[in-house]
Amino acid sequence: MESIIARALEYTLKYWLKSFTRDQFKLNGRTAELSNLDINGDALHASLGLPPALTVERARVGKLQITLPSVSNVQVEPIVVNIDKLDLVLVEKDDSENLSSPTSNASSTAPTKSTGYGYADKIADGMTVQVGIVNLLLETHGGARRQGDATWSPPLAAITFRDLVLYTTNEKWQAVNLKEARDFSNSTGFIYVFKKLEWRSLSVDLLPHPDMFADARFNSSSSQDNKRDDDGAKRMFFGGERFLEGISGEANITLQRTEQNNPLGLEVQLHVTEALCPALSEPGLRAFLRFMTGVSACLNRGDLDPKSQQHAEAAGSSLVSFIVDHIFLCIKDAEFQLELLMQSLFFSRASISDGESSKNLSCIKVAGLFLRDTFSRPPCTLIQPSMQAVPQEPLPIPDFGQNFCPPIYPFGNQFLEFAAGIPLFSLYCLQTTPSPSPPKFASKTVITCQPLMVTLQEQSCLRIASFLADGVVPNHSATVADSSINSLSFSLKEFDLSVPLDAEEIARCSGTKTAYSQSSFSGARLHVEDLHFCESPSANCSLLNLDKDPACFLLWEYQPVDASQRKWVSRASHLSLSLETSSTSNGQRVVRDPSPNVLKCIELDDIRFEAAMVTADGSPLCDLPPPEGVVRIGVAFQQFISNTSVEQLFFVLGLYGYFGQVGERISKVSKGNKSGKDSEPSVDNLQKKLPSDTAVSLTMNSLQLNFLEHLSAGDIHMPLVQFGGEDLYLKVSHRTLGGAFAVTTNVMWRTVSVNCLEGETATIHENGTAVMGEHNVVVCENGHPKMRPVFWVDHRSKHHAKGAQFIDINITHVMPYDMRDMECHSLNVSSKVSGVRLGGGLSYTESLLHRFGILGPDGGPGEGLLRGLKDLSSGPLGKLFKPSHVTDKEEARTEDNDSNSKFDLGVPDDLDVSVELRNWLFALEGTEEVGDWSSPRSGDPISREDKCWHTTFRNLHLSGKSSDRPNLGGAEKVLNKKAFPVERFTAGIEGLQAIKPRLRNQLVGNGKLNNSQSGSGLNNSSAIGDQGVDVEATMVIGEDDTGEAKWMMDNVKFSVKEPSNS
Repeated sequence: MESIIARALEYTLKYWLKSFTRDQFKLNGRTAELSNLDINGDALHASLGLPPALTVERARVGKLQITLPSVSNVQVEPIVVNIDKLDLVLVEKDDSENLSSPTSNASSTAPTKSTGYGYADKIADGMTVQVGIVNLLLETHGGARRQGDATWSPPLAAITFRDLVLYTTNEKWQAVNLKEARDFSNSTGFIYVFKKLEWRSLSVDLLPHPDMFADARFNSSSSQDNKRDDDGAKRMFFGGERFLEGISGEANITLQRTEQNNPLGLEVQLHVTEALCPALSEPGLRAFLRFMTGVSACLNRGDLDPKSQQHAEAAGSSLVSFIVDHIFLCIKDAEFQLELLMQSLFFSRASISDGESSKNLSCIKVAGLFLRDTFSRPPCTLIQPSMQAVPQEPLPIPDFGQNFCPPIYPFGNQFLEFAAGIPLFSLYCLQTTPSPSPPKFASKTVITCQPLMVTLQEQSCLRIASFLADGVVPNHSATVADSSINSLSFSLKEFDLSVPLDAEEIARCSGTKTAYSQSSFSGARLHVEDLHFCESPSANCSLLNLDKDPACFLLWEYQPVDASQRKWVSRASHLSLSLETSSTSNGQRVVRDPSPNVLKCIELDDIRFEAAMVTADGSPLCDLPPPEGVVRIGVAFQQFISNTSVEQLFFVLGLYGYFGQVGERISKVSKGNKSGKDSEPSVDNLQKKLPSDTAVSLTMNSLQLNFLEHLSAGDIHMPLVQFGGEDLYLKVSHRTLGGAFAVTTNVMWRTVSVNCLEGETATIHENGTAVMGEHNVVVCENGHPKMRPVFWVDHRSKHHAKGAQFIDINITHVMPYDMRDMECHSLNVSSKVSGVRLGGGLSYTESLLHRFGILGPDGGPGEGLLRGLKDLSSGPLGKLFKPSHVTDKEEARTEDNDSNSKFDLGVPDDLDVSVELRNWLFALEGTEEVGDWSSPRSGDPISREDKCWHTTFRNLHLSGKSSDRPNLGGAEKVLNKKAFPVERFTAGIEGLQAIKPRLRNQLVGNGKLNNSQSGSGLNNSSAIGDQGVDVEATMVIGEDDTGEAKWMMDNVKFSVKEPSNS
């Protein structure tokens, strides 16, 4: 019996060890000892389910001792294998060409297990392995790292296990005798082996990459500068740093085989109760981030061939998962201190392979996350779950994550189970290797997040941006081929962003020194609901309407997708921006708190953003925007509401300047490991860099802007001006036409209105309230503030076509790239403004200007206007429009291009301008009419225009056109005529009327009262009829006696139609 056991052990050892001979194995009683053994890395790679990009470069055992059970107990007691030390070295391969084998060529001669579940297999499956120390060295390359700078090389990870034990259990992970453990497989049709792995201590050390010692800065004399990079970050990693220490844990391992002993599945479930890192330095954190970048790139490489990686003992499907109950990470430095607390971190990676390709499904879930800045005073929580009570709905699992692979553990799919409840964050990622050809996707990623609260502070943002620049997510080209297509979906239920601000810092950045800069605001808040983002070439862009765009035929719905196309879709159901006053509590902030200390400035509903791009030649889209490609961008809002006071305006302008400076600093520190330098912009190659066809559109269904009075002691904010509009559409497009390009602008706006506060008569009673954030200001009958319409649009005239627009503007500007093609330079402008109604009078306008501070008591510019202009000129807007100084390089380039300027084109050669004003009415109201209107009698049916002088016209048109006849004269005549932009100019007006006010008794006597009219607006559409004065004049360019060009009257028309008796 002992000889049978010995032969079975020899067979097993020959499979696991390199160059093993029978002479090396000799039993001394029931024990045998071996030393200095090399493990077959190929067998180890297959048994552990390692990623195909990793190779076992070295696996060596120091001393191996085998203890056999008694002959009578060999069926129930395991063979015990004791190893004093196991050294492993795992290295990522560089080239996909060298991935024909995970290890050396010795794998070709390595034995494989025979078919059938024999005695030797049962003995091997029941072994108990005890290892004193396991030293694992892991080296990754981090994808496409920056060349020539060893600082960015990912560090090596030295992982040490102590007192590791691997033993056989039953299906409930209980230690039983081997016979009971094997009984479970008798009636299942499969062979199951259940193992439990335990270790007493786990430590992880991050070691500097050997390339770092070859860096020129390592041996430089500037060690006093702590080896900082150009962006101020400390990345030089010298003697290494211990990342984790004393971590105990366990793992449940399930092996599934067929009845013929062919491997089917491998499942490993690791569990760690807590992982603590109480003190990590800045270089250590940056090294850890680069290490995680290398691991991520290694796991997700898409340039591998599964056929070359397939091994006889590799399972067809594998699942490796681990969960850490509590994670605490503290980053300490002399200048900052960050603390990260995570609850129930779950990671799982499932892989299935059919020999031709493999699919990998990764899942990350986090139950809770807190990030604190403890260096600032007072300490601040930067990221945390929302404190709002939200419905606890389970996060959806994407379609590709459901039924991905059959369960390996027979009692449930451990991949989808999350014992910590509903996670705060979940990520699912499916990747296929090698990357399939389009239209199949190489990777699909779905990220879902529960409500979050984020607080931004300047120094913390700079630090975190600098950290993130070091990695965590590898470059796209490092994991998948450029010709592959990928998709990303991100959903966030709610997002609350709070930005505490220092008024003095805002004033310094904005350059304002007046009273406006001494703002009472202390911060800003952003609240977003139902945020969704999707990047996929198959995304549905309903806003862009691509199927009706001939230039986007490659993006039509039925067209196959490939790497030359990219689409982005983003939407949110609600977005609000608020400002905090200084009296807001410094404690826990609730973004949606309706307290008067939080002023809502901007509210948007149903926000949508869509973008689609495609290259011109079908090559993979790598540069954004694609040179000479097609670009479509669309933005839409269902409703936009803004509440702005003068104080808020200047505070926001200061905030804009402050964010601009902070953004520049963040851009500097977040350059990261981006390789290469951007080429300097040049006018010569601008045509090749820009897309050949671009269109950007903006759609807004409802717009309301409320300009408020300055803050009062009672926190009552009166609207001074209300501006409203509906159905705004703006589109700007750029199209290349051979040696020229055309810029087209289309503006359509159906209706607008402007309401102003009553000037001297407006009062607020003690029981009055002003409601902020609503669609309309509350107007009461007992003397509360009333708004008066002074500008609006009326489309009810019989002269208006169906679907008439307030503004309809179309501009097409064709410009050549070369001055020699000036005959291509043309400008076509068509503008129509219809249905305008203007109310008010000089006295009312003057009272408003005084109230707004635009006019002073003496009639000159008011103090508020002068102060505001001064702040604007010294603030960010003034700096935005201020010309910059020309550098020597730019000046030299300008001198070279003076003879062939691209943009100094002068007056277009072909000019066609048409401006048309339709159905306008002006009401010149005096103080009597204002007082009479502001307190109307009950049921007063007299229209507003009947009470005052008013002027109307049916149509006013201006048109100018340059001659389209070819030039048959000399060059001198051409130059003379070009002194005028147009050669024919026409101006005219139709239906001009000036109507005096009519008294009430006249209207009653004539029976002209219309009960359907109200006194709140100029609604008498019948006032603009076919009567009035018609005038039209046409002027052309002629020549005087000296041959000089001059304007000459070509035609004049004048007619008067008798007004009606009414």
